[in-house]
Amino acid sequence: MQHSQRKSFQDLYPNRIDIVILIILSVILLIVGLSLPILTVRKLWDSNTYSILTGIQNLWDEKYYVLAVVIFTFSIIFPIAKLVALSTVWFVRLEDQQRKKLIYWMEIFGKWSMLDVFVSAIIVVWVKLGALADAKAESGIYFFAASVLLTMVVSSLQSVLIKR
Repeated sequence: MQHSQRKSFQDLYPNRIDIVILIILSVILLIVGLSLPILTVRKLWDSNTYSILTGIQNLWDEKYYVLAVVIFTFSIIFPIAKLVALSTVWFVRLEDQQRKKLIYWMEIFGKWSMLDVFVSAIIVVWVKLGALADAKAESGIYFFAASVLLTMVVSSLQSVLIKR
């Protein structure tokens, strides 16, 4: 299908409500995933539960500035930016070249959105190897991962549409 120069994907594919639903669901899952606990670490006498937001705050308070900024960038900025870009591609009237460029960059940076999930998994494994502590993944990590995976699906769907 030949795209008009200044139409949105929504204009070009008005029956594709699946993409709109996936974007909205991804936003909701991201908000829930950022606010719910992702990890509980138990020591012999102490237990701490962290969400992505509280984890970043704790890293900052403990003066791990670089790590706090890295987690903030990859866990908050990238997913939000990707959702904004996906929404822009879908709802805003763009030229084909602009749309292709946005989708290209989303595919490159989108892979890094799972960094927080991997960091949490590494922490769980690392802590479980010690005898004095235990770590457990909490529900927030699953919501966050689902949001990231849904944005990857939307990005793939939009990539297919741009190639038509």
